[in-house]
Amino acid sequence: MDKLLILVGQDPLISVVARKYAIWLIPTLVPYAILQSLIRYLQTQSLILPMIYSSVAALVFHVPVCWALVFKTKLGNAGAALAIGLSYWINVILLVIYVKYSSTCKKTRVSFSNIVLPSMKEFFSFAVPSAVMVCLEWWSCEIIVLLSGLLPNPQLETSVLSTCYDLSCLLVASLHYFIPYSVGAAASTRVSNALGAGCSETARVAVWAAIVLSVVEVIVACTILLGFRHVVGYAFSDVKEFVDYLDDITPLVCLLLTMDCIQAVLSGVARGSGWQHLGAYVNLGAFYLVGIPMASVLGFVLHLRGKGLWLGLNMGSIVQSFLLTLITSLTNWKKQASMAQQRIFEKRNTADETC
Repeated sequence: MDKLLILVGQDPLISVVARKYAIWLIPTLVPYAILQSLIRYLQTQSLILPMIYSSVAALVFHVPVCWALVFKTKLGNAGAALAIGLSYWINVILLVIYVKYSSTCKKTRVSFSNIVLPSMKEFFSFAVPSAVMVCLEWWSCEIIVLLSGLLPNPQLETSVLSTCYDLSCLLVASLHYFIPYSVGAAASTRVSNALGAGCSETARVAVWAAIVLSVVEVIVACTILLGFRHVVGYAFSDVKEFVDYLDDITPLVCLLLTMDCIQAVLSGVARGSGWQHLGAYVNLGAFYLVGIPMASVLGFVLHLRGKGLWLGLNMGSIVQSFLLTLITSLTNWKKQASMAQQRIFEKRNTADETC
């Protein structure tokens, strides 16, 4: 991995650290995969409190363990990655205990059977485009960060600092993204449950409720960020040059937060409605035909440097939000509910035949 990062122009010091951190993150893939399955299982039943309690317990465990592994055992970044894996396992264990012994899950708790195998084909038809949909978006952000390391910036001493500056902007956007993403996950669950029950009007209302809630939240977040733009950089560094850079680029970050607010909710609606393949095409076109090419032109050809990269990423987000909004506004919810119920009846018939 370090050789690959160096090949695309990343600083060798950053590449070596990234390789070590990524290797120690590999064991976290197993508990993370189990955790995501448990979360979806509980979300579909609106069992939110158990997930909150287990997450709080995992956080209380994570903070001291991470500190100990990073500073006391001298593992550094490797210790941070290891702490993440341990925290995931704590979360998984607590949720497994709840699902296993809680009376709330009694009616939905089933053991593995041969009915699972025939349904795998249908599952993959939704899972693969859903994964592609998410990955295409996140990879575009990572590509922008990689490009930032290649920028010639006379105001910064090294490309390492340039990359760190843009990583900090990405961190701000990523921290906020989990809020609309969570609203989108809730919308996905509500919409899919409503469509499965044949309640098209409930699904439509859930979509609008999620959009309004997310818009109100992003207005508050952007107002706070713009209000503290002159000091927000001190959360990452006390270097005046760094603080001024974040101050200057904050409006672009706020624009990205706004677009993330819309697309995160509508992406959740798309997953809940079974439009994952449309979402994948939208993300492919928005970020890889518009966003990244525009970022490259603005950053390297027009010499706007970091601002150009972020402006290009924003253009991709704007196109993505516009296309998802167009798809959602043209949706016939009655037809979607009818199609969802038809799939349910087909699954029941298949299960009865297998039994």
